[in-house]
Amino acid sequence: MITDFKGKTAVLTGAGSGFGLECARLGAKLGMKLVLLDVQQDALDAASREMKAAGAEVQAFRLDVSDASQMQAMGHAVFDRFGAPHLVFNNAGVGASGLIWETSLEDWQWVLGVNLMGVVHGLQVFTPMMLAAAAKDAYWQGHIVNTASMAGLLNPPNMGVYNVSKHAVVSLSETLYQDLSLVTGQIGASVLCPYFVATGISQSHRNRPAELRTDKPTKSQQIGQAMMDKAVGSGKVSAADVAQQVFDAVARDQFYIYSHPKAIQSVQTRFEDIMQARNPTDPFADKPEIGRQLKAALRQA
Repeated sequence: MITDFKGKTAVLTGAGSGFGLECARLGAKLGMKLVLLDVQQDALDAASREMKAAGAEVQAFRLDVSDASQMQAMGHAVFDRFGAPHLVFNNAGVGASGLIWETSLEDWQWVLGVNLMGVVHGLQVFTPMMLAAAAKDAYWQGHIVNTASMAGLLNPPNMGVYNVSKHAVVSLSETLYQDLSLVTGQIGASVLCPYFVATGISQSHRNRPAELRTDKPTKSQQIGQAMMDKAVGSGKVSAADVAQQVFDAVARDQFYIYSHPKAIQSVQTRFEDIMQARNPTDPFADKPEIGRQLKAALRQA
């Protein structure tokens, strides 16, 4: 576990906004060297200026985490400057909604490319570096945090492609934790499962690559977008709150990180469904009016 962050290097994807930006701010306050990655140039530039003004040593890269070659080139540059990073936060993500059979192949490629393969690329680039650093120094400590979602533990309707991507990240992270424990006691792993937090993810379409743009959104996608905007915008937990939870979890070597611990009740219900082989419980059982509104809207589509 890492208890003293000063002077250590952190790599953060999606660093231009949301959790990535807030973790960068906290890392700067703690005296860390920061590697900032984002696909949006203006947001990345603003984050870089802010962290440098706060006294942090910064290396910034505009790249698409779904592109393996870009990630590999970045990894080589980071190693040349800082050596193996101590903290890797695979955080970049995009949101998408709509009935699962209406999800285009372009949507599948975009969402899985960023949300899942972005994490895979981060692991492939940095885990070997971290293991090598640990092998050379018995006191070296590292930690990897992957951002999933409560949608990686639940299956809210009308959000299929996003759910699939985040379930994969949870599985990947749990396996990473187990695999690391087989080969070293010096590198930890965590998975962040936030609920509705205002981060800008509901406006992810602003960064969709031109070649993966689709035709006009379907009715179910429009409905899902509106519901996501409302839910994310009304969140009472801030991205800064979650960033503090991330650093606290790293210092405690805590694997599961929840922004809204009360939401675990729904996860328990899901696992009881599985254990008892019963049909999935109505996700709107405690908020039936929302379920009625969604059903009515979709049946009118």
